[in-house]
Amino acid sequence: MIESGLAGKNVVVTGGGSGIGRASALRFAAEGARVLIADLNAETAESAAAEVRAAGGTAEVVAGDLSRQEVVDEVVAAAVERLGGIDVLVNNAGIMDDLSATADVTDAVWERLIRVNLTAPFLLTRAALPHMLERGKGSIVFTASEASLRGSAAGTAYTAAKHGVVGLVKSTAVMYRDHGIRVNAVAPGGTATAIAVEAAPAPGGPTVVGTYATNIGRVADPAELAAAIVFLASDAASNISGAVLPVDNGWSAV
Repeated sequence: MIESGLAGKNVVVTGGGSGIGRASALRFAAEGARVLIADLNAETAESAAAEVRAAGGTAEVVAGDLSRQEVVDEVVAAAVERLGGIDVLVNNAGIMDDLSATADVTDAVWERLIRVNLTAPFLLTRAALPHMLERGKGSIVFTASEASLRGSAAGTAYTAAKHGVVGLVKSTAVMYRDHGIRVNAVAPGGTATAIAVEAAPAPGGPTVVGTYATNIGRVADPAELAAAIVFLASDAASNISGAVLPVDNGWSAV
């Protein structure tokens, strides 16, 4: 049996204050890892960290908008200084769009979705990689989406951003495959999290998306996604890189 190899590792989880991120932080801590929880919401991040500590684990917090370079720099510096480095990065933080179709997407929605869902994980990955390269190994796991696999699970902006995440995963996996760094993603389907539609959408997008919503199947608990994320980060997945793992109750197979 292959052990997870996560005991004593240093793990950064973005969006770690709630939903999939919080469940992942708790699961990593249960495996013996030290976690840094990065989240826009300081209160929920501190609450998650307190839960980790109450269970006997180690948790640090950085609160801020990860689409800003200075916050990304703070997260990486905190992981290095407070935990001792970065072994695992979980790029989980994200927001939903307003389900608008292409002709209805505003500049503000487009720019915010791309910035938060694609640019922010790129910035953090770019900042973390030198530390992993120095160690000669590392694991990065992204939260993609069912919308990264098809065009009928969200609005145009969210779908484009999550397809971009898959490209980022695959390119980074190839570029660093000979440096001991693995890069993968989970693609959640319906999951019980706090993520919500950002605003009142134009009618066209939701009408089309709703046509396919009956295929969603059972809504997952965040802990089910956390289990997949921890697996991909662990030594049990030591020969897996560049993969996008649907965790969607078979939605992507319909």
